[in-house]
Amino acid sequence: MATWKGKSRGTLLGFRIYVKIIKSFGLIAAYFVLLFVAAYFIIFSFSSTRSTYYLFRKRLGYSPLSSAFNVYRSYFTFGRIQLDRIAITNGLKNKFTFEFDGVEYIEALLKQKKGGILLTAHIGNFNLAKHFFEERHADAVVNLVVTDFEHKQIKQYLQSVTGDTEVKVIVMKDDLSHVFAMKKALDHNELLVFAADRFMEQSRTLEANFLGERVKFPEGPFKLAARNKIPVLFVHLMREKNFHYHFFARPYKANSYTTKEILKSYLDDLERMVRTYPHQWYNYYDYWNDFS
Repeated sequence: MATWKGKSRGTLLGFRIYVKIIKSFGLIAAYFVLLFVAAYFIIFSFSSTRSTYYLFRKRLGYSPLSSAFNVYRSYFTFGRIQLDRIAITNGLKNKFTFEFDGVEYIEALLKQKKGGILLTAHIGNFNLAKHFFEERHADAVVNLVVTDFEHKQIKQYLQSVTGDTEVKVIVMKDDLSHVFAMKKALDHNELLVFAADRFMEQSRTLEANFLGERVKFPEGPFKLAARNKIPVLFVHLMREKNFHYHFFARPYKANSYTTKEILKSYLDDLERMVRTYPHQWYNYYDYWNDFS
């Protein structure tokens, strides 16, 4: 697996244009423009197109034609969930429906008073999860543990147009100050969220089978959970038909509570999600390092 460079798709100008379209002409008009933007990325973002095609063709076993179509669908869906986020946080939440699947596991986790670790991935639209917590768990404090701040300008602009978020951010730093921040959060029965399907170059990693091939994953979140016996949930927020979002929460059912066992359970859950929602897994780089 190639190491992720920490860069995500999108430009500040692009977000500004879409915000203007949504506010002036509505969400459907923004989706219409996105049809052409997705086609643009297929042609002019060859590296990510090739990597995404490899996912569908080699790892998921789609036909060549179906793989090509799903590359386009992946780009379109990625853009659409960004537009949904802007729309929902700008007063258009009533256009969407929301389904809570496994909310009882979050309730049980919070009652243990040990804090908790929520393991997600770069799939679906977990950025909207704050709306689920606001409705069902207003007292829950969620901390997103991140490394990607290269596009901080975009994040700051999105916050300015979508409003403040209840989700706090813990930035992983070389001075390890994030370790103390995470411990403090857990001591206060707060939740830590990790997107555990990517690692940075300097990260310690674990290797495991994923979609039929050996892949490396960041050791940190799995080791933290195992070492301290912290309750773990696997969580995803997926977009479905007719403006419907489906929130999934599934518990890690421990046998030995080891780092490798938690990783395997996480990957079993993630693989089910990728196979069910293949066009919503957004790792637009050489994930399996098969093109070098």
